[in-house]
Amino acid sequence: MGATGPPGEETRHRPGPFVRCLYFVGFLDLFGVSMVVPLLSLHIKSLGASPTIAGIIGSLYGFLQLVSSTFVGCWSDVVGRKQSLLACILFSALGYLLLGMSTNVVLFAIARVPVGIFKHTLSISKALLSDLVSERERPLIIGHFNAASSVGFILGPVVGGYLTEREGGFYLTSFICSSIFILNAGLVWMLPWDEENAVSSKPEQTTCNRQMTENILGKVNQDSQIKVVANGTKRCDVPLWSPWIQVVSVLKRIKSIACSDMWDIFLVRLLMSVAVMLYYSNFVLAIEERFGVKPKLTGYLISYGSILGALAGFLVGTITRLYQHNTYIILLHSSVLTCTLILLYSSALSIWTVILSSTFLAFSTTVGRTCITDLELTLGGNHASGTLIGIGQSVTSVGRIIVPLLSGIAQEFSPCGPPTVGVGLGLMAVLIMVMNKSQYSSARNIKLNSE
Repeated sequence: MGATGPPGEETRHRPGPFVRCLYFVGFLDLFGVSMVVPLLSLHIKSLGASPTIAGIIGSLYGFLQLVSSTFVGCWSDVVGRKQSLLACILFSALGYLLLGMSTNVVLFAIARVPVGIFKHTLSISKALLSDLVSERERPLIIGHFNAASSVGFILGPVVGGYLTEREGGFYLTSFICSSIFILNAGLVWMLPWDEENAVSSKPEQTTCNRQMTENILGKVNQDSQIKVVANGTKRCDVPLWSPWIQVVSVLKRIKSIACSDMWDIFLVRLLMSVAVMLYYSNFVLAIEERFGVKPKLTGYLISYGSILGALAGFLVGTITRLYQHNTYIILLHSSVLTCTLILLYSSALSIWTVILSSTFLAFSTTVGRTCITDLELTLGGNHASGTLIGIGQSVTSVGRIIVPLLSGIAQEFSPCGPPTVGVGLGLMAVLIMVMNKSQYSSARNIKLNSE
């Protein structure tokens, strides 16, 4: 299953059992979270919080995610994936445990803090997968990981809804969620890291890829003496027990990427994320106003799209092979298809047109998310995989902050206003990709050479 590299390089093998365990980690993570998240608004209302207070606490969580994504991702590059993954899972478990004891608004807000800072299990898992598999296999593996996680997100609300009907249901659900995270930490601890060290240590980068990585990271590797060690993670030769050393290394890495020429790919991520979020922002209300469809049936339609999105994750490998592993072209075509489908939804005259657009949109957005992550890692080089994925999550968090405002303004004009604005932003992303075709094409050459 491994890819044969250029002469002088070792062969990279895909670690089947290890990767499948990470799939289960992703499944448990979103399964636990999705049990609780749909119940948060009901619980904080039952505690006597006004809608304004509830909104402020929700914004606090989003702000913490925005700030912490980049730092935690970069921290995982410095200290290693195992330590950072365990820390994130255990602190998240603490947050949900506190949530299960929140009998007033203050405790509820405090419980959201550790989760807001450390709930980055999926990001670090993706960075670890990037460390372990070849660049040619990466879209396939990340697609499968996203699909496994999505299955958890589909099943979680069903279990959470059943439990909340019992007396003290929210508290019981929160405790179960915390227990699932502790179980997840145990699973990560027991993973065969030593075996993985023997079969999947990362080879040296090719000349082209090393040059691109140096352009982004500059002198960080020299200053921190970062090297590749077993299990594909990066560590420093300096003593990592020094918090000061870790902080300096993290800040240098973030500064190096902030000063790089990757602004365009992150802008593409932002624009496409906002476009899709605008599509969903008033979906239930718009469907009811335009076609008289009840929220219950709209919920079924959303669940239908979620299931298709999970299935689409398993097709990413087939699609990349059809496109000869040209991630840029896949991303371009999926973005164009996404814009077309959102436009079709905006101008739909019947509910069947909405169902048709939702069907194909589930596939195009899933493929697009996988490809944008793969392209970021290819352009940035795997030496910064945690940092790059963290920055990508921060960019998406920015979208979550601005979408409610854009959606509210657009709805003043029409129920179709938000998706129409989304089409415009999506077309801007497509234009940026077309204008930077040469850069993305060179990234594909790097990927092929690395094989």
